[in-house]
Amino acid sequence: MATRRTTTTAPYRCTECGWTALKWVGRCGECQQWGTVVEAAEPVGLTRSVAAVAPSADRAARPITAIDTRDAPRRTTGVGEFDRVLGGGIVPGAAILLSGEPGVGKSTLLLEVAAQSARAGRRVLYASAEESTGQVRLRAERTGALHDELYIAAETDLATILGHVDEVTPELLIVDSVQTVSSSMSEGMAGHPSQVREVASTLIRVAKERGLPVIIVGHVTKDGSIAGPRILEHLVDVVCQFEGERQTSLRFVRALKNRFGPTDEVGCFDMTGSGIAEVADPSALFLGHGSPEPGTCVAIALEGRRALPVEVQALTIVTGAPNPRRIVNGVDSARVAMVLAVLEKRAGVVTSNLDVYVSTVGGVRFTEPAADLAIAIAVAGAVRNESTPKQLAAIGELSLAGEVRPVTQTAQRRSEAARLGYTDLIDNRSGSLRGALNDVKARTRSAPGEDFPEF
Repeated sequence: MATRRTTTTAPYRCTECGWTALKWVGRCGECQQWGTVVEAAEPVGLTRSVAAVAPSADRAARPITAIDTRDAPRRTTGVGEFDRVLGGGIVPGAAILLSGEPGVGKSTLLLEVAAQSARAGRRVLYASAEESTGQVRLRAERTGALHDELYIAAETDLATILGHVDEVTPELLIVDSVQTVSSSMSEGMAGHPSQVREVASTLIRVAKERGLPVIIVGHVTKDGSIAGPRILEHLVDVVCQFEGERQTSLRFVRALKNRFGPTDEVGCFDMTGSGIAEVADPSALFLGHGSPEPGTCVAIALEGRRALPVEVQALTIVTGAPNPRRIVNGVDSARVAMVLAVLEKRAGVVTSNLDVYVSTVGGVRFTEPAADLAIAIAVAGAVRNESTPKQLAAIGELSLAGEVRPVTQTAQRRSEAARLGYTDLIDNRSGSLRGALNDVKARTRSAPGEDFPEF
């Protein structure tokens, strides 16, 4: 830490002209400026020095090419979707932070991970600081997560949890949650930033020293960010976000940070009455059933690296109100308003006298620009009473000039659409919105008794 030493010859000087004085004065004696005379000081360097310590042979620096990654093989958790997000499994000694809103299913997911790991022959210690052992046992009976290699401890003291680690010698430690555990090495109540920092740093140090993977549950604030000091996210190796809507059973796990794998993978789960189930192919969750109806169109969304077909539905009703309603669900309301304006101006589809309702199927949020063209086709179909065929999908971003622009990873979306049976894909190859609507009309059919001109 640097210190400052005051000069003895001229302890005060003027910042404007450099005039010096032996005592402080309000006005410079040279340039006559007020308030420019300050104390003169100069840095003198570090006051303490650190002695070098020779590292041991096993900790000596080595060329990066000489490091063998086979010393830390990944261990599968037994939950394929969770492994996908982690990059293939858990690395020994990794510290994983899982956050999510209250009631979204974090404890249920981790109890399933613990049970599957125990069935694979690896001992697991589940330290529950929010529930009693009886409550955890009841949930484990309901979800079928009972196993002799799964140990449960209801503790809120960090030292006691570490004592359980010494006695049980687990191969996986789960702490639920970090905000409810306290340490005697830090002052304050559990959940205080200093307590969270001390508990997390101790758990991570134990993980690194013993090669013991640790999964830590973290609370979130009102705006959805992880509660506690930001250093918590910097300390851990992996940060996962568990999210989902209360009205639907679909849940997503996203990797916000991953030192051992990609951060664009998404795991899909379905919350059921008997626990949490993996959804390896969630394509059918976001599609309607039955024959196509007017006002529907399928788009190809990207969740991480996974391409998913999402059905966009639109409903229009004639209204006499001066301000027609625009009700959206699962899509961006601002983009819907822009699409409606482009539809009326560039394609002649009038919606200014209609109440417009736009929604996605399955509760999925589809807010990327690739949804623009599907929304436009769905609204135009609702206005014209036209239904699109089952094998038609649309991807594309709309500009204010009515141009259909390409979106990110178009090739992957096209290949996924072809794999799922969507042989007709409307995209930027149509050129403009009017051209895309005419391409749809060439492949669609009108309701009985209806005959509409081209757009």
